[in-house]
Amino acid sequence: MAPEDKSSRYRDNLQGEVDGASLYRALAEVEEDPKLADVYRRLAAVEDSHAEYWRGQLTTLGARVPGLKPGFRTRALAFLARRFGPAFVLPVINTLEQADSGAYDKQPEAVAGGLPQAERSHARVLAAIAGPKTGLEGGAIARLEGRHRAMGGNALRAAVLGANDGLVSNLSLVMGVAGADTSNRIILLTGLAGLVAGACSMAMGEWLSVNSSRELYQKQIATEAMELEEVPEEEKEELILIYQAKGLSEDEARALADQLFADKATALDTLVREELGIDPDELGGSAWGAAGTSFLLFSLGAIFPVAPYFILDGDAALAASLAASGCALAALGAGTSLFTGRGALFSAMRQLLIGFAAAGVTYGIGHLVGVSLAG
Repeated sequence: MAPEDKSSRYRDNLQGEVDGASLYRALAEVEEDPKLADVYRRLAAVEDSHAEYWRGQLTTLGARVPGLKPGFRTRALAFLARRFGPAFVLPVINTLEQADSGAYDKQPEAVAGGLPQAERSHARVLAAIAGPKTGLEGGAIARLEGRHRAMGGNALRAAVLGANDGLVSNLSLVMGVAGADTSNRIILLTGLAGLVAGACSMAMGEWLSVNSSRELYQKQIATEAMELEEVPEEEKEELILIYQAKGLSEDEARALADQLFADKATALDTLVREELGIDPDELGGSAWGAAGTSFLLFSLGAIFPVAPYFILDGDAALAASLAASGCALAALGAGTSLFTGRGALFSAMRQLLIGFAAAGVTYGIGHLVGVSLAG
């Protein structure tokens, strides 16, 4: 491999380690649990050592060692972690960490430095924090699982995609009506109707989804409580097997199960969390809260194509609507890069292209229909 290609690869690796160290330090700063905060600090220290390794490789190659700062994705995730807490961004970070865990496997310099093993270890640790399945002490399992499942898997992804739905659908609607060469007032009314109708539809769908899940969870918990009353020994054996699958020995698993089953309420709570994967304190969250959030997110995206028509007319309003929607599309596209792992610029341009393509199709259809009706 040419020295230029090596130095480029080394710099990319260095940037990744700088990003990782910065992000783990940000998580440590806002993590309320001191044990977890210490884990994040230790992960950051390892990433720092990896960064030094790549700086050394660049120096050996005779290449310039850049003074790198955290990238856009890292800064954005750190900001969200500080604003909403580590659990808000942890599913995204975990997904990215799992995707990158094998990045060093085919790099001989990294293999020689023992970096692939460390990266896979990081991936396992982060997976255990985000949703532990093996190797953690039984008492910590329920605490961590209950804490992070409350985020519903990925609140950040849902927020970005919810706003994107409102933006693209209402932009397409507004452009379709504008293509028919109708009046400014009709375009405005249509856009507002599309915003309200779409937001209400999203809110109702979210309410039904969460409420249905809550009712299902309640039925499952009631069934589990009945089984605990009728066949407690069988339920205890199931819990022992679960803890053995998580990495405890049979004796450790049995001792922990005996301790938990000493109190029926604790036993039920543990069985619901471990066997059913349900957090009884959350039950999927608030249906009304989810509905309200969906309504607001959809409306937030849908308002951009409509807003210019409140103050402008004709071609000026159309151009302003496209400009405002284009900026919002680019921003949402950059937002998707936080959980897809793609570059922010690429994601922004892709989102812009898709959104404008949809708007172009509906504008063309609206124009054809408008000409047909006028003729």
